[in-house]
Amino acid sequence: MRHILRIILSLSLLLPLQAAFAQQTNESRKAQLEREIEILDRQIRDNANQSASALSRLSLVQTKISARQALIRESDAEISRIGNQIAGKQREINVLAARLDTMTLYYGRLVRGAYKNRDARVWYMYILSSENLSQGIRRYGYFRDLSREMNVQADKILAMKESLEGERANLLVLQKEAQRVRSERLAALQDLRKEESDAKTLSTRLQREKTKYQRELNAKKKEAEALEREIKKAITNSRKSAVAVDYTLTGKFADNKGKLPWPVNGSVTSRFGKQYHPVFKSLQLPPNNGITIAVAPEAEVAAVFDGVVSQVSILPGYHQCILVQHGGYFTLYSKIKTAFVKQGDKVTTGQKLGTVDTIGGETTFHFEIWNEKTTPQNPETWLRPR
Repeated sequence: MRHILRIILSLSLLLPLQAAFAQQTNESRKAQLEREIEILDRQIRDNANQSASALSRLSLVQTKISARQALIRESDAEISRIGNQIAGKQREINVLAARLDTMTLYYGRLVRGAYKNRDARVWYMYILSSENLSQGIRRYGYFRDLSREMNVQADKILAMKESLEGERANLLVLQKEAQRVRSERLAALQDLRKEESDAKTLSTRLQREKTKYQRELNAKKKEAEALEREIKKAITNSRKSAVAVDYTLTGKFADNKGKLPWPVNGSVTSRFGKQYHPVFKSLQLPPNNGITIAVAPEAEVAAVFDGVVSQVSILPGYHQCILVQHGGYFTLYSKIKTAFVKQGDKVTTGQKLGTVDTIGGETTFHFEIWNEKTTPQNPETWLRPR
């Protein structure tokens, strides 16, 4: 019995810790989504004021819609978690109330028994009428235990009442928390409907001006192709260099696939690979050899791993570009306003490389990962999950 009680006690202590961890994880994810939405809000405002590109704004709005939908899903999960806690707390209250009823009933019986024999002289006569000493001792022990048991039960009933009131207070807190989260979710849904309306308006605008945006896409395609040529050229030159490739560093970089830190905080607006126009579905956008991240103005960019700055160059549409070599791997940090490093500098994981520039009303950072065979990698498979 003692062993079972210890197990029950251990579980009762562990379950609140698991719930607290789940809540902390949920709150952390919500906070991140809220930061991303705040960044995207500012980007959309700046884009409207400074840029004529409806496509860029549509991309930002669609990314914000995705973040908003994720935020609503987190709220749904939190509401479900709190609902489960409320149900569990109600079950605990029901069990405590039933136990209290049983204890009160038992205590009542003890009191009634003591009341019937309240005359001490009856007790003494009952003991003195014992047939022998052994029976007298047993009868005395009965009255003594009855008195002690009444006191113990009275204390237990008081403690149980306090516990029951405490659990009812906890239940009230959970109910208020559930109401708060539901209110937040309702507000988020209203924002989502507005954002979806904005996206529809922008889509209509794009449909009216297809020729104009086709020219813009062609210009962006040329910029992307120029960036790709520059990277491949730099990688090829590094292979021809007299400096031997550090294959130990290559292995260390490869071992950290899926664990690399993000170079900057923000929301991914364009992912790796082939992209299609959000309105003209058959129209292919310039292929993305990396990811594009919407960030706050003057956001600082950090190296994702130890390495050496292979090149710092300026390219149309990407401004300053910093290429860092990690043995047989390369990382590209582009759309940089101010570079803190120069060619040949050694950098370490987390070291600040520069600040992000605002180009045409957009503050976006472009990041790529390449191997020595001049093959672009999907950065999101290398960076740690968020």
